[in-house]
Amino acid sequence: METVFFPDGRKLDLRYAVVDYNGTLAVDGLIAPMVKELLLALSQELNVNVITADTFGQARPQLAELVGVKVAVIKPGAEGEQKAELVRKLGPEHTVCIGNGSNDAAMFALAALSIAVVGREGASMAALREADLVVSSPQDAIGLLLNPKRLLATLRI
Repeated sequence: METVFFPDGRKLDLRYAVVDYNGTLAVDGLIAPMVKELLLALSQELNVNVITADTFGQARPQLAELVGVKVAVIKPGAEGEQKAELVRKLGPEHTVCIGNGSNDAAMFALAALSIAVVGREGASMAALREADLVVSSPQDAIGLLLNPKRLLATLRI
């Protein structure tokens, strides 16, 4: 992804994406074909990490054919801290996070850019409070990253 420079001197130099699975990319554990295509396209621009407690046990099988997309299944309990730890490990200043749940708020607080998705499962107020942007679908969230001038239009001061 190209670096996004803002008129006020800020810049976004993203290298990693950390994306929640259930409620963000998937509904009831299943991911739409269009979302898979967009994730694959995003993996050509950023190092994509899907992180999930995998409530429905579908994340790995659903994403198996997406070469370049890493899947991390985390343990139940303290999911928010486990997600935040991945962001810390990657480097928050170069990471965008996409999610919808309360357990995404901690990683949102660390990331250079955070995008909340208010999809069919809704979004928690904790995630919305920490988000830089709010969109209505995973397609819109990924589309912002594939077309970074949209970020400039939305986030300029």
